[in-house]
Amino acid sequence: MIALIQRVTHASLKIGGAEYSRINQGLVVLLGLERDDTLAAGEKLLGKVLNYRVFADSEGRMNCSVRGIGGEVMLVSQFTLAAATGKGLRPSFTSAMPPADAEILYDQLVAWLQAEYPATVTGQFGADMKVLLENDGPVTFLLRS
Repeated sequence: MIALIQRVTHASLKIGGAEYSRINQGLVVLLGLERDDTLAAGEKLLGKVLNYRVFADSEGRMNCSVRGIGGEVMLVSQFTLAAATGKGLRPSFTSAMPPADAEILYDQLVAWLQAEYPATVTGQFGADMKVLLENDGPVTFLLRS
């Protein structure tokens, strides 16, 4: 499982030209699911995301988590994170979880995350989404389970 997290001042997500979700200061989390991923691994990874210290404290050091600052989280499924890109000029998605299985796991992770941290919004699994964000820093980290 792969989580690409971006610290943002704000973000919005559109589907079909209409706004679907929006956050203010917080994290945009792009989540890629791979074949052998599990709910337990996802809960552990998203728990880390909630507590990962990427926001500045009073001295300007990255010492605060999204939870610590009362920020918001936008969780977006992104299967392209699971692409194999080591050979050739076309990505391979053989390591990505099959869509039917991925949708079930993604929905379970959304339910867990929203129960754990209610200031969470999402995209829509499998939809053509437009994510607009202002990356603060820029600060971006790649986390893996």
